[in-house]
Amino acid sequence: MRFFKDLSLSAFTAGFVAVLVGFTSSVAIVFQAALALGATPAMVASWMWALGIGMGLCSLLPSLWLRKPVMVAWSTPGAAVLATAATTGGFGMAEGVGAFILCAVLITIAGATGWFERVMNRIPLALASALLAGVVARFGLSGFAAAQTALPLVLLMLLTYLLGKRLVPRYAVPLTLLVAIIFVAVRADFVGADIRLGLTMPVWVAPTFSWAAFISMSLPLFVVTMASQNLPGVAAIQAAGYADRRSEGGEAGIPISKLITLTGVVTLVLAPFGAFALNLSAITAAICMGTEAHANPARRYTAAASCGAIYIVIGLFGAAITGVLAAFPKELVAAIAGLALLGTIGSALAAALKDDAYREAALITFLVTLSGVVIAGVGSAFWGVAAGALALLVQHYGRTQPTTP
Repeated sequence: MRFFKDLSLSAFTAGFVAVLVGFTSSVAIVFQAALALGATPAMVASWMWALGIGMGLCSLLPSLWLRKPVMVAWSTPGAAVLATAATTGGFGMAEGVGAFILCAVLITIAGATGWFERVMNRIPLALASALLAGVVARFGLSGFAAAQTALPLVLLMLLTYLLGKRLVPRYAVPLTLLVAIIFVAVRADFVGADIRLGLTMPVWVAPTFSWAAFISMSLPLFVVTMASQNLPGVAAIQAAGYADRRSEGGEAGIPISKLITLTGVVTLVLAPFGAFALNLSAITAAICMGTEAHANPARRYTAAASCGAIYIVIGLFGAAITGVLAAFPKELVAAIAGLALLGTIGSALAAALKDDAYREAALITFLVTLSGVVIAGVGSAFWGVAAGALALLVQHYGRTQPTTP
């Protein structure tokens, strides 16, 4: 099978790091959302089952079919919205599931009609690259900020990474992760976690639909998922060079609209089990789409496929594996994420700032996105693009459009 011929240690490690970063950085928010809706322990485990299976299948199958790195994740800001709405509105799990279903319908419509992709195609590559740089740079900053509480670990990881880049550049990240795990194990710094063995059993919850839940949960969940998750997710695809260029006489790339439709349909099917919103990934996608995953862009799909396979295993053994991932010190996770994303941050900034005509607008997009500002419940990714577009409008409206050499 071609997949195993194309697979490499660096690609598999990129997939594992993507899972590690994706789960440990936001699983607590997902738990909070589930508990706010009145979830029992069995329902919380079912959420992990549904989300793991959904993310896994939506990442694994398209990656193998297209031989392009397709990365799907849960909506972290969406989980935060749910936690807040459920707490203030007093909604239960049945109303929550109804809200998930209606949000899934909206996502499916956005993908099937192609309107979201058409909007994204009008965003210049410089702004898309600046958006991606702003999103992932926060993880780079967090990686080095971890030195405040774990200086020996972070210094060891940085030194290992730099030596790895010089001696065995293709395996710098796997080597860094291995050394970090050994260091943490020797010092017995793994965090105690509740690890329960056994397969996770999905729990069906019949939906209840109400206007209050639609207004308070469905619409906000849809808006933040599209603006704060799918928007930078598409930017990651464009910046990595996997966008569909057939209309320009180029090669076929990742079909954005079809994938967004897929995430909507899968969310719709798995919503009664706890899949609240699936979307294109940005952070974990950057890990699997960068040069750290593989020097050859045509073989990076194996990193995304590996990530998808691990997600499926997590879904099947959700309670146990979530506990294992939670045992990793937060400083290790932050540092490995920051180091794995260095190449992506550098290349995205280079693409964003190389054209004089777009440089200031791209810089505004980068800074607003990096700020993490949240206005009206919508995250900084959307406001970064809005600010950059406003800058372009003011600077270039009525003039000859700038061209990228």
